[in-house]
Amino acid sequence: MSWWPKSWWRKPFDLRNLAVATAGFGTFINLYSPQALLPELAKEFHAGPSEISALMTASTAAIALTAPFTGALADVVGRKRLITAAMFATVVPTLIMTLASTVPELTFWRFVQGLLLPPIFTVTVAYIGDEWPRADVARVAGVYMSGTSIGGFCGRFIPGVLADVIGWRAAFAVMAALTLAAAIVVALTLTRERRFVTSGGLASSARHMLRHLRDPRLIATYAIGFGVLFNFVATFTYVSFHLAAPPYLFTPTLLGALFITYLASSPLVPWVGRAIALFGRRPFVLGLIASWIVGVLLMLAPPVTLILTGLTLCAVCGMLCQTVSTGYVTMTAAEGRSSAVGLYASIYYIGGSLGAFLGGIAWTAAGWSGCVAMIATMQAIMAAIVTLAWD
Repeated sequence: MSWWPKSWWRKPFDLRNLAVATAGFGTFINLYSPQALLPELAKEFHAGPSEISALMTASTAAIALTAPFTGALADVVGRKRLITAAMFATVVPTLIMTLASTVPELTFWRFVQGLLLPPIFTVTVAYIGDEWPRADVARVAGVYMSGTSIGGFCGRFIPGVLADVIGWRAAFAVMAALTLAAAIVVALTLTRERRFVTSGGLASSARHMLRHLRDPRLIATYAIGFGVLFNFVATFTYVSFHLAAPPYLFTPTLLGALFITYLASSPLVPWVGRAIALFGRRPFVLGLIASWIVGVLLMLAPPVTLILTGLTLCAVCGMLCQTVSTGYVTMTAAEGRSSAVGLYASIYYIGGSLGAFLGGIAWTAAGWSGCVAMIATMQAIMAAIVTLAWD
């Protein structure tokens, strides 16, 4: 056995890596599950793009409301217990959505679904920051982000395909089944927290949040998170309407297939730590934003191949930016890490809500070109923030 790499058999695979990736997967298959279906749902319920996009706004707004306080809740029930309980609970509103008969009903259950997601992903990110050595945080955050990117893809692609075959209601039922399977995997593979430092309850979390909001580096990182999801939601929501309209006339299956572009970042995300070490955090992110701007401008071109190329660049650059900023939060917050991550998530999802809402206004005013102009403007603002405030 001397020829066998010793590190392979001396160090067993850490199942916690599987657990955090699965938690990310379970969160994002639900968060983005209606996105490829929006044109189809708009037709069925006789709703316009801005009205049906409330399905995206409702969940992201709910996340923004609850994310900052999940750390205090984790103090009471424990991190593993909270993550797994929330994953099992998410199955319920996902199933109830299959019975909805109006847009307001769907929107309400999307809001409930959104309330249950922060205890999964914010606590998972904080768990990574606490349970792994500092040198491994960026790597494990990359593993987690790979899970979220695969979940984001499956949450869009699978419902899009199933809607053409068995209808959107059955598609949501399949999402519920996948969420249940993910919850079981996390329950079996995530170990109980061992290095968890309590935040001291809601009052202590509030004090920590005020302290975080006085840290210029954290404020800048929160602003980048805001911009990342603003751009993601605006891009992937309204490109679906763009391609569902003439001359493209994409079906739900084809719209779901668009999100294969989401997977392009999965093999790259675990290498973010090395890229930061090689190029530096600020130059690396500025390069990503520059490429991201190129990607969104490419989507103004008529050929589908150029639209897909641009969408792929947007997916990769956005996911890598998100990985860097998420890891930067856990490294920058010396204390109150749960509240720091929760505050980041809240601002991140406020960005997503506004991306859907303002994207609807831009679409109504100037169509797809108006959405692209709005997204490019946000990217330029992000570049300015990184230049001035990141080290």
